[in-house]
Amino acid sequence: MAELSTVTLGGKGSSLSSSAVSAVSASLAHVRIDTSALDRLSTSSSSATLSLKHTIAIPNFLSLFEIRAFLLVLLNKLLLTPSSSIRPDLLLLISESLNSNPSAFRFEDFQVTQDELLILNNASSALLGVSAILDHQSAALTSFSDVAAALSCEASKADVTAFNLMDSGDGHTSKEEVGVASDMRVLLNGSKLVGKEKIGAVAKVPKIHGTLREQVKSVHSKMRVELNSGFKLAEIQAASDGTEQAVSTVLLSLAAALRELGECSFLRAKNNLESISSDDLKSSIGEMFGKECPTDASLGSGFNAALGLVLGKDYVKFAGKVNVLLGSVWKIVAWEVVTAFAVLEGAELNEKGQGVQGNAENSKADKKKKKVVLGKGTSMILPLIKDGLQSKRAAAVENSGLLETMVGNFQLFLDSAEPEFNGFLLKVKDILESNESRRLPKIPKGTRDFAKEQMTIRKKAFSIIEQVFERHGATALDTPVFELRETLMGKYGEDSKLIYDLADQGGELCSLRYDLTVPFARFMAMNGLTSLKRYQIAKVYRRDNPSKGRYREFYQCDFDIAGPSEKMAPDFEVVRVLTELLDELDIGEYEIKLNHRKLLDGMMEICGVPPEKFRTICSSIDKLDKQSFEQIRKEMVEEKGLTAETADRIETYVKEKGSPLALLSKLKQEGSAFLEHAGSADALNDLEILFKALDKSKCIDKVVFDLSLARGLDYYTGVIYEAVFKGGAQVGSIAAGGRYDNLIGMFGSKQVPAVGVSLGIERVFAIMEQQQKDQNQVPRPNKTEVLVSILGNDLTLAAELAGELWDTGVKAEFLVNKRRQKHFDFAKESRIPWMVIVGEQEIKEGVVQLKNLEASNDVTIPRDQFAEQVRSRLNP
Repeated sequence: MAELSTVTLGGKGSSLSSSAVSAVSASLAHVRIDTSALDRLSTSSSSATLSLKHTIAIPNFLSLFEIRAFLLVLLNKLLLTPSSSIRPDLLLLISESLNSNPSAFRFEDFQVTQDELLILNNASSALLGVSAILDHQSAALTSFSDVAAALSCEASKADVTAFNLMDSGDGHTSKEEVGVASDMRVLLNGSKLVGKEKIGAVAKVPKIHGTLREQVKSVHSKMRVELNSGFKLAEIQAASDGTEQAVSTVLLSLAAALRELGECSFLRAKNNLESISSDDLKSSIGEMFGKECPTDASLGSGFNAALGLVLGKDYVKFAGKVNVLLGSVWKIVAWEVVTAFAVLEGAELNEKGQGVQGNAENSKADKKKKKVVLGKGTSMILPLIKDGLQSKRAAAVENSGLLETMVGNFQLFLDSAEPEFNGFLLKVKDILESNESRRLPKIPKGTRDFAKEQMTIRKKAFSIIEQVFERHGATALDTPVFELRETLMGKYGEDSKLIYDLADQGGELCSLRYDLTVPFARFMAMNGLTSLKRYQIAKVYRRDNPSKGRYREFYQCDFDIAGPSEKMAPDFEVVRVLTELLDELDIGEYEIKLNHRKLLDGMMEICGVPPEKFRTICSSIDKLDKQSFEQIRKEMVEEKGLTAETADRIETYVKEKGSPLALLSKLKQEGSAFLEHAGSADALNDLEILFKALDKSKCIDKVVFDLSLARGLDYYTGVIYEAVFKGGAQVGSIAAGGRYDNLIGMFGSKQVPAVGVSLGIERVFAIMEQQQKDQNQVPRPNKTEVLVSILGNDLTLAAELAGELWDTGVKAEFLVNKRRQKHFDFAKESRIPWMVIVGEQEIKEGVVQLKNLEASNDVTIPRDQFAEQVRSRLNP
């Protein structure tokens, strides 16, 4: 038997953990009270009055494990509670009882003080004792259940694409779900057994197991505090402690997560049973499974029983019921491992079940057995399970090769109370933490990788965008990904703090570009240009907090017109370009909110905002699409020093929103404050020209005149606009822009008027990807028209045939493999419509077989004509 560890209480800096409570409850640790604590209590309680007779009342529904946990927590509470009436004798009575390891606990009546009585009668100690066991055991279950699920994936040849979940970097991915998916990838990395079987109980693993992890962490956080807090005697007397309610709240969520995990594990175990290849083994294990494994229905009734107890405020019994529920889930997960093991190691288990001794014939069969390639993690864990079983077999009676004993040994090894199992879990954690997959590189938050399906959507979108830009006569431009810091600073107002600065490389201070507009203005000024219509599609960088649809690295698609022109003509064309882009990308309903910077400035002046606060107040107003006006008002008044009256006047204006021509007419009515302000009057005249042009161009129905729109960038001087998606996906702004007449001149050259728009393509991609998912569409990632299939190993023939197709402009791939099905599987997976098949017969006859996979017909054509005939059929 292993040497017992020691749990010390009352010492300086000592604390009680759930794992220590669990160890003592399982009689794996002794309890020791620090002598300094005993000396302190001996001195302080020397004059304590013993006025009452009492005993330690132990709830009769607690198991022996739970009683030991309760007594340990009670002992620690007595040590931690500030009182001069707690005596060492009582503490020693409890610790000696625990260390004597009796089969049952009985305490005679003894004299106690008033403070001791209050603590002994408080039910929190029993609740916390059971809760500590739950904390420790459920934490162990999180690792064990992942192992069971990974083995089930291999046993049932499950599709494991659900484990490709990565941190999207937008702040909207569950950390625990990503962690579970990562651990499953570690366990299954390199496995040749996982396949394409769509199994719901496997696809749910990240969410179900991730939720359990979240609840376990919540319980652990609560227990860490409650186990090491003394009672407040005054609150106990007033029945206002609240500990039982607070602990039961987190336990209820844990119980719900346990139920879901148990039901999911039960389904996987049943699926494993169906995958056992030997009918005899399947029947035998299935019979035992039916008799011994708790069912999903029993989990439901167990959870409902616990729920009834917590609603009835019987908190200690409630915790006990949750512990029973946890025990049922443990058994189910253990059975999941048993059934998965039966699939993966079926031959050995079947042999043991039949009591067959090894012989030469079996040895030969073993040598011929096809090698099974498990995941790097599971291949290390399976031997650990076998070693554990071996030790159990050695301890069992002779001739214990019967299947029942084998399964019994399995269950015994997987018992969480067994010391060997704790060692097994530690090794599992080592595997997860040290496996080389764990050290695969990660991407920074706020960035993304794009797989072939996503790139197909992106390439299509970029093609549409370029066509629209070039339809309007724009030419392409590219600029460096980083600029001199001085080029970027002072152009973005409060957003300047989001610029990524690069380390000084000796002489030049540089920063990653924040947008494409300032680099465009720098290009114009640097080259002395006074007129240019350009577009640019490139990545920009912002040191922002990632959120849904908001990244730190993303593409912008910019269209700008710089140079003198007819009044409002470029503004009209840019808005028109924006409507064409969004219509042709076919993302669904959208609206373009439009305002004028001079109108905003006029509104600020009319409302009484000091000129030096115009920009900062505009920055606040710009948040109205995300926050209520009350929140904005608080920011303007409390943080930015605006008077409450001024803020209230602003509210009356920013609520104005509607049809462009109708609202414009309202704002131009006689007596309007805007008409009395020179700047805002000019803005209204500009908008009248713009709205009439948009109306004639039949795109004004997409535009909303919105006085709350206040683009935060400092360089805007005229019309400003922002496109917002109105569909189901909440992605925020998808495009924005405006007029910036002074930006180019800021670089020391003469002023060049300019106007532009920037499409937030990442958010558009998110919408397009969601549309594909909703319509169950899978984009074809390649454009291959023909697969050249060589049934053999003649690479030179493949090179010759594929080369002829490439020379004629046909998009082709080749595959050299003896197995005919391999070619068809490849063509189907890649969705290639045509195959050129060449085997031994075709080589002898000087022909090739051309097969149309979509029409399911084929034709034999002469070898010397095949390239021409293939091309003619592709382009009839």
